[in-house]
Amino acid sequence: MDNLTELGWRTFFAAQIGDADVGAVPARVLAVHRGRVELAGDGVPASLPLTPRVAEAGVAVGDWVLVASAGDRVLRTLNRVGAFRRKAPGDPAVYQWLAANVDTVFVVTSANRDFNVARLERYLALAHDAGAWPVVVITKADCVDSVDEYVAAARKLSTGLVVEAVDARSAEAAARLAPWAGPGQTVALLGSSGVGKSTLVNTLSAAGQATQSVRDDDQRGRHTTTSRSMHRLPAGGWLIDTPGMRELQLADVAAALDDVFAEIQAAARECRFGDCLHENEPGCAVRAAIEAGVLDAGRLDRYRKLQAEDRRNAATVAERHRRDRDFGRLYKSVMKDKKRRRHGEH
Repeated sequence: MDNLTELGWRTFFAAQIGDADVGAVPARVLAVHRGRVELAGDGVPASLPLTPRVAEAGVAVGDWVLVASAGDRVLRTLNRVGAFRRKAPGDPAVYQWLAANVDTVFVVTSANRDFNVARLERYLALAHDAGAWPVVVITKADCVDSVDEYVAAARKLSTGLVVEAVDARSAEAAARLAPWAGPGQTVALLGSSGVGKSTLVNTLSAAGQATQSVRDDDQRGRHTTTSRSMHRLPAGGWLIDTPGMRELQLADVAAALDDVFAEIQAAARECRFGDCLHENEPGCAVRAAIEAGVLDAGRLDRYRKLQAEDRRNAATVAERHRRDRDFGRLYKSVMKDKKRRRHGEH
């Protein structure tokens, strides 16, 4: 039996249960498999199959669902506080849900060649889009003489951004990250393959995640986690682990990008022209700030690149949705016509 409050239940979810849901029981999704979910809640089965309708609507680890009073099926997924999503690898027109209803996201990187500010900016945009509080966790701090340069580089990415450098295997790491993992709180781990996420999961939750050593040739870690799952933390919270991602394409996160690159947005408001491209226009406050050394030209370049990628991917997904919607309307029209003709024949 799991107390709903301990699982992260709040009034936002309770308000979605109406008279039509009498007898239905709420449960939290701990893992998603093909056509089946693992659940936690008061008096619910540990695992249930998904109906095609529920599966098609999309279910993510961390979602809240309603289970039928008979305990034999999932009725529907409740609206989310927020969710992590990315463009599905190999299909530019589909979103892939990574995790839902997350309070804090540990953006995990490492103090070696895997550290990359451009990649961190992508993860921060993902966190802002999901409405989660981002904390950058730099692992393998024990493998370098000093982590100062890595910490400083990460802190420059956002005013007030919390950055923690840890040895992911140590009890100290768990103690330093415990404030974000209290009762009823949900934390998600995001990061590239091999940065030590599974080791951090082991330390934080003693979940027994498989780990692999760093490759001797280039000091990069190996990919270990292959599926998303949710683990109970000793402090009372919950942790969602995700597979390492070699590819992270953004889509429909324009507002989140503005948050991540807030200093550029602030400078842009002082430009003479509202549609300034920050190139050679007169009165461009962004270019002036770059020349004065207040803004980083590299940040502006990466911001533009991510904006272009976001617009391109969002347009692709929107076009797929439009085609699917048009096909659905056509299918309904054809079936209605067939039914009318069939009744006319009789």
